[in-house]
Amino acid sequence: MNRRSSLGATVVVCMFLFVLLTGSVPSYAQEKVITLNFSNFFPASHKNSLIMVDWCKEIEKRTKGKVKFTYYPAAVLTPASQTYDSVVKGIADVGESVVGYTKGRFPMTEVIDLPLGYKKAYPATKMINAYFKKFNPKEFDQVQVMYLHAHGPGILFTKRPVHNLEELKGMKVRSTGFSANVAAALGASPVAMPQTESYEALRTGVVEGILNPIEAMKGWKIGEVVKYTIENYGSAYTTSFFVVMNKQKWNSLPPDVQKTIEGVNEEWIEKQGKLWDEIDKEGKEYMIQRKNQFIALSREEDARWAAKVKPIIDQYAKDLKAKGLPGDEAVKFCVDYLKANQK
Repeated sequence: MNRRSSLGATVVVCMFLFVLLTGSVPSYAQEKVITLNFSNFFPASHKNSLIMVDWCKEIEKRTKGKVKFTYYPAAVLTPASQTYDSVVKGIADVGESVVGYTKGRFPMTEVIDLPLGYKKAYPATKMINAYFKKFNPKEFDQVQVMYLHAHGPGILFTKRPVHNLEELKGMKVRSTGFSANVAAALGASPVAMPQTESYEALRTGVVEGILNPIEAMKGWKIGEVVKYTIENYGSAYTTSFFVVMNKQKWNSLPPDVQKTIEGVNEEWIEKQGKLWDEIDKEGKEYMIQRKNQFIALSREEDARWAAKVKPIIDQYAKDLKAKGLPGDEAVKFCVDYLKANQK
């Protein structure tokens, strides 16, 4: 055997022994791991942050390690209002944020945020995904939508009691997106700011109230700086959230990985909708423990509040039609869906 043949045989033997001893092939022969970063504005301890950590882990598990995530909570990678654009530009590979933080950017999807009298988060979350599949709004064409979700009824929380519209008039209320329109229609003075700034604004008196789902009383500790829960369910709104991936990154993924992620997304629609209702319950219990007062509007007063916000819904449909978009159809779909699926 010549020297070259001897060297080749030695290499083959070494590789055989490596595989035999380690049960694997050398790292250069393994598939390249796909690394993705995920930007979220929810605090690390918030259950809506933890559920996204689980989403990442589930995808890592089902792809057998082909995909790995680096998760950034609390808006440390991208500010909430810039998350969508950051995903488009590839600063974040995946991002979660709020449609209403960039009002007017997602006109078709904003229908979900209207004060339609929401009662639960689960049907709201199921509805926004059914709506997206039906209308496929082009406003999300720059990204790949993983899934959408929506919180439970957005109602009023205040530092002083409110029993009627007259007591609400002029009150500075933190609100964003369509909830700012709700605040204005009810006679309050809307003050726009991200959820991340709300606690300090309430603590210092910059605002006197906030429109939120009750989960935020515990999840964002808002219950520490308000004293009253106003149960204005007739005018309750929701807020739509998106989880999206950079389009180029999505297109670069192998088909089997894409299929795995799509399967996880479908499961997480169910999980997220149910989670919102669970944490709403926790938020209510938190307020009870703090001995904060609940004020249930009378049937007549609640109807007054609902009548005040009705023009917001009508104007939305009108504005959408002016843009050549199906405003009446969008509203009708949501109203009919809630009637059929919301108890």
